Amino acid sequence: MDGYSHPSKGNRDVISIADAFAVTEVLQQANAASLVALAARVQIKQKRKGEQLFRDKETVSTIYIVVSGLVALFKINSQGEKKVIFVLGQGKMVNEIILQDLPASVNCEIFEDAQILCFNKQDLLDVMEHDFALTKAVIDSLSLKTRRMYRQLKNTSNSVRGDKRLAAKLWKLSGDYGAVCKSGICIDIDLSITYLADMLGSQRETVSRQLKTLTEQGIVVIEQGRFVIVNRDELARIFKSP
Repeated sequence: MDGYSHPSKGNRDVISIADAFAVTEVLQQANAASLVALAARVQIKQKRKGEQLFRDKETVSTIYIVVSGLVALFKINSQGEKKVIFVLGQGKMVNEIILQDLPASVNCEIFEDAQILCFNKQDLLDVMEHDFALTKAVIDSLSLKTRRMYRQLKNTSNSVRGDKRLAAKLWKLSGDYGAVCKSGICIDIDLSITYLADMLGSQRETVSRQLKTLTEQGIVVIEQGRFVIVNRDELARIFKSP
């Protein structure tokens, strides 16, 4: 990526802009002129687990993209309960929705220590105006979130049993963040039962009971603080069964 490759300042462990762009999904089809223009306007920020990136209803003028680590998008319901909507990893655009020029409609927190690409919204829009491939990539990113939301609505309805929703979530997480280990597929993120319950919109105690059933059946084990899926096909059978 000649013409804009230079390291970020202030922390020798921060990835270079060139490498950050290389893992950013929406930039894969962007033309060279767009990459050069964006490189002159971008920042890479280090964020620690638990930090809030932005809040629901907040006016946000920055577009965020995950370079490394994980972020979580969540809502707080009228009872003050947290519902995690998405956990986003490397290369994912976080808040395309603010291009609509309205306040944020969701909260975002750092789920695991992360490096985040930051663009001023107007700077990105100016570049998109001259690069249709980049514009389409941003639309595709938002469309994918919409499709995932449709699936979540189906899986979180009251007509779907909690054990099936849990099986579906573990199956998805093992596909997105799975790493092969001796016992099976390890979900290689710092995921607690409490946070898993937040993802499902359920009580921790309920999810703990459902998880105990899966462990007793030998489908899931917990090793060194990580969920390990021993039988991913069996998880799929559970959530796909009538």
